[in-house]
Amino acid sequence: MGRPVSVALAAVALAVAALISGCDTLGYYAQSVSGHLALVGSARPIDDWLADPAVDATLKERLVLARRIRDFAVSELDEPDNASYRRYADLKRPAAVWNVVAAPELSLKLRTWCFPVVGCVGYRGYYDLVGAQSFAAGLRAEGLETSVYAVPAYSTLGMLPLDWFADPLLSTFIRYPEGELARIIFHELAHQIVYVPGDTVFNESFATAVERLGGERWLATHASAQAREDYARFDARRRDFRALTTKYRAALEALYASDLPDAEKRARKAELYAELQSDYRTMKQQRWDGFAGFDPWFERVNNAALGVLGAYNELVPGFMRLFEAEGRDFPRFYAEVRRIAALDREGRRAALAQP
Repeated sequence: MGRPVSVALAAVALAVAALISGCDTLGYYAQSVSGHLALVGSARPIDDWLADPAVDATLKERLVLARRIRDFAVSELDEPDNASYRRYADLKRPAAVWNVVAAPELSLKLRTWCFPVVGCVGYRGYYDLVGAQSFAAGLRAEGLETSVYAVPAYSTLGMLPLDWFADPLLSTFIRYPEGELARIIFHELAHQIVYVPGDTVFNESFATAVERLGGERWLATHASAQAREDYARFDARRRDFRALTTKYRAALEALYASDLPDAEKRARKAELYAELQSDYRTMKQQRWDGFAGFDPWFERVNNAALGVLGAYNELVPGFMRLFEAEGRDFPRFYAEVRRIAALDREGRRAALAQP
């Protein structure tokens, strides 16, 4: 294949295995490399899809919209202007990867896996659902609670060589509601701006803050009234979900940190999960008109499923306050986040704490 390509593939072997979660087995390396190469290898420039008469009009409209959103990310949010999300791939499956997370019986703290490039992360990703389920089964045999969930996109942090390896738009999210499509693009690009090895909560909370800020700006200035209405309905349910799960995460964390005997903790844990299910059913009927889109998640909720939610939301309020303190100016905001990122973990938490 030639030395430049071989060097590039070596970089992919290291970076993708790390970014998809990190592992010390050859099998995991193999599926990480082959999975990512298959993903990027199926991507074509947006213009190629638009020129193809076999591509349906709806997909073409979504690709044009995605390109507008991508340009907005550069011009309005000061996100990287590179080859990421300038191509599109039809994966012909419902997820880019499936993540596996695990937590002990009496804790919400996720099991972590470590790798030299990205540090320790609280998940492992698989391009094949069967592989993810098999790994989760092994963790359950160790006595851990596990959750396997579909991930529509992931970021390689802009670190892979050559534009050909850049993260593409994917069929797994291209048909999302307009506001959500914008948010996912903004989120993944944010990982290219700031990334702290080994601090998943900091990284994901930062990207979540950027996606919310950028999504609000896109909807306010570029979306149609119908798109704003659709998104408001969608986001209201997500906010309700976040409030409900945050309440019970806090209750469970307090329980697990208490001095109660384990037997009492188990009994109270069962009560709290039953109360969570009851509150969800009430919320679904009284606030969502019976909308059942979250049913699968609640049917499988456990410590692992609740634990992973913290990674995406725990520090978001701090980042939002920081954005306001920097005059709602994205370049200034990013500069301050980079400064905070250089601190140790305790320093980062302190900088984002409520003043």
